[in-house]
Amino acid sequence: MPPYVPMNTPMNTSLNANMNASTALQTRRVARVIQAQSTIEGGGFPVRRPFPIAGFSHFDPFLLIDHLGPVRWQPGAALGAPDHPHRGFETVTYVLAGENEHRDSFGNADVLRPGDVQWMTAGGGVIHSEMPTERFQREGGVQEGFQIWVNLPATDKMMTPRYQTLRADDIPRATSADGRVAVRVIAGESLGHTAAIDTRVPIQMLHFTIQPGGALTQSVPAEQSGLIYVFKGTAWIGSDRREVREGQAALLESGDSVEIAVDAATKGAAELLLLSGKPLKEPVARYGPFVMNTPEQIEQAIRDYQGGRFGVIPQRT
Repeated sequence: MPPYVPMNTPMNTSLNANMNASTALQTRRVARVIQAQSTIEGGGFPVRRPFPIAGFSHFDPFLLIDHLGPVRWQPGAALGAPDHPHRGFETVTYVLAGENEHRDSFGNADVLRPGDVQWMTAGGGVIHSEMPTERFQREGGVQEGFQIWVNLPATDKMMTPRYQTLRADDIPRATSADGRVAVRVIAGESLGHTAAIDTRVPIQMLHFTIQPGGALTQSVPAEQSGLIYVFKGTAWIGSDRREVREGQAALLESGDSVEIAVDAATKGAAELLLLSGKPLKEPVARYGPFVMNTPEQIEQAIRDYQGGRFGVIPQRT
């Protein structure tokens, strides 16, 4: 087994420090644009990943963003993520197209369809799988979605795992007065609507669809780090109107809001995911599916997993 990998790099530390320095509140500018890298994850499905990548390990409190697809699977070809463990953080799965089945060692079993969100707090340890449903495997089709990892504070890393599901119809939606901006409020607040999800760290997770000529100023609490990942089209982001294209993530400077717009001359809508969260400012030790604060805790997680203390996923009845 390879050694643990500590993930608190000076670049991440300085960027978050700059973004949370005591400054006058203002509309945020774009600090940096990151190009997502293409890679293979799980059982072999393609993802685009803004981070972690070489030289940029995490964006406190976010540990990972994977954008799956869109990919069209032929019948019998769809892939997923077979049984695997987690400890010390939360996984958020947001399905845009296709469907998959979640099963875990605490007995949870669920099917996620387009628009659904699964918010799993791994806490002290859980084994789960995310696989195409039998129907999707049989028929094939388009699959697209996100998996986002959110770090847990040291006090919560060994909490009892929990599982929250948000059905598409239960996620608040709002539209701007001119009809050019639509938002799905997964966590946090936007356009007068507030999400129902319970998070361990103050977080916003907002899915915007902005038509050509659409614009808004979105509140981003001053104490939170913020980023915007554009997964369709092109948007202008920040008070400096930085152009951010499909497959790019804009890291935001300090402030209390961010301006987002789409050029009126653009042919199609832009879709983007805004993520913000209060940095934990704690040490990060990371080894594959385990994220703790010290190397010793990582070594204990490995021993606990190998010793069967994460449980097993119950067989289907």
